[in-house]
Amino acid sequence: MENLHIDQHISKQFNTDLEHLREHLLELGGIVEEQVADAVQAIENADSELAEKVLRTEEEVDRREVALDEECTLVIARRQPAASDLRLVLMVTKANRDLERMGDEADKIARMAIALNDESGSSPRGFIELRHIAIGVQNLVNQALDAFARFDVQMAIKVVKEDSQVDKDYASAMRSLATYMMEDPRSISRVMNVIWALRSLERIGDHARNIAEHVIYLVHGMDVRHTSVGDIEAQLEEHQR
Repeated sequence: MENLHIDQHISKQFNTDLEHLREHLLELGGIVEEQVADAVQAIENADSELAEKVLRTEEEVDRREVALDEECTLVIARRQPAASDLRLVLMVTKANRDLERMGDEADKIARMAIALNDESGSSPRGFIELRHIAIGVQNLVNQALDAFARFDVQMAIKVVKEDSQVDKDYASAMRSLATYMMEDPRSISRVMNVIWALRSLERIGDHARNIAEHVIYLVHGMDVRHTSVGDIEAQLEEHQR
């Protein structure tokens, strides 16, 4: 990012505080990114041991979320940041919550993996759709964190666009699986576990989009929540004139 950086303050400790917020959010992001990947692998491979690892990781994610929230509160209380510094702290607070919720959804996918493994029968329908959507969602998470690490607005816009495609793929998968269950009622129990996993993946994609929108707010001070991609690009073009 060219026009935003952690400014040099009178207090070097203030610079350090802000950099620590950034580093700690990216550390949490890395843990959650791995948690999502493990959850997807667990359900695809019927790996209950890996699913249990995901469940254990959720405790670490929750602990880090609370610690980072406290860190943000202390920075605001001690430094009373203004302008872009305040936006950075607020963005970290919001993205911190999004990452914790991603972890919650990964936890749900892991539980679906254990439930599927406990049931008898062949691999349920929907695994092809699940794999396709999982790849898209994992890319969204990676790109959203990369956008924050680089303060990269164009990457953030890419995340917003690609999340719209994930939503379309999710809706298509839901229609296909609903039709299949009506044709074969015996499949309902197992396919529903896949549907819940797909729902969690779609929500993880939404949280990645939220982080991307936070990046746009951080860099340009623009709140683009509930805004279409076209309107976001138009606002940015107007903002940059």
